[in-house]
Amino acid sequence: MGRKHCVFARSVDLAWVLRYVPDMSLWEPDRTFEFTAALSTGDEATHTVHVRGDGPPILLLQELPGIGPETLDLVDRLTDSGFRVYLPHLFGTFGKVTMTRNALRMFCIRREFNVFLKGRQSPISTWMRALCRHIRSEEDAAGVGVIGMCLTGSFALALMADEAVLGGVASQPALPLFGGDTLHMSEADITEARAGMKSKGPGLAMRYTGDQMAPARLMRALESAFGEDLQTVEFPGNDHSLLTLHFHDPAYHRVETYFHERFARA
Repeated sequence: MGRKHCVFARSVDLAWVLRYVPDMSLWEPDRTFEFTAALSTGDEATHTVHVRGDGPPILLLQELPGIGPETLDLVDRLTDSGFRVYLPHLFGTFGKVTMTRNALRMFCIRREFNVFLKGRQSPISTWMRALCRHIRSEEDAAGVGVIGMCLTGSFALALMADEAVLGGVASQPALPLFGGDTLHMSEADITEARAGMKSKGPGLAMRYTGDQMAPARLMRALESAFGEDLQTVEFPGNDHSLLTLHFHDPAYHRVETYFHERFARA
């Protein structure tokens, strides 16, 4: 593992990312399926997708290695609000959020995710786009909503370039790590996403004002890149995870309202 990667490992190995689910039988999806699609490298990847609820479809992208109880709580909130949630298990352990040796090895290999990549998206982006198209077809829906958080935050905005995606929410977008004000997407990605936003309505990006993992410079860079095609909201506080670990009710209701309005217009 390179020195730069190890610095990141130490910086995020904090108590708040060590969350466990005592008994995963307490949370069950309505169904699961395996989804295989190409990465941007041409290789293929397969991940399990958990589905729960009834209503317009929302793709929820996990924020950290592992899916912990707070993310499952978010699934339940969204299903209680009348959405069907698709939750792919992309990395880490299902049932806990932790920076284990396996998770760190994943970052070093970077086959699907490259959290330090500047000016272009990680290879997993094309897999996500294919999944959105699959969901729209399976649901026979007007489109899909996408929520990305932390490591997956910016993907939700870039995916708005695809005709299958009606709206995207980037909650505390954090990539690229150590990237200054450079975005985790190319100029072409931005142009295509803006075109989608102009036809469907703006994307939404949110963060806590004092969040150091999703720094203000990245939000300013998103505002500069997307202009009027992106709504940005910053809530007071020094925490990080608006919708999960450090749940913020006004932020959640902003997301819920965003998607109810977007699907109502579809």
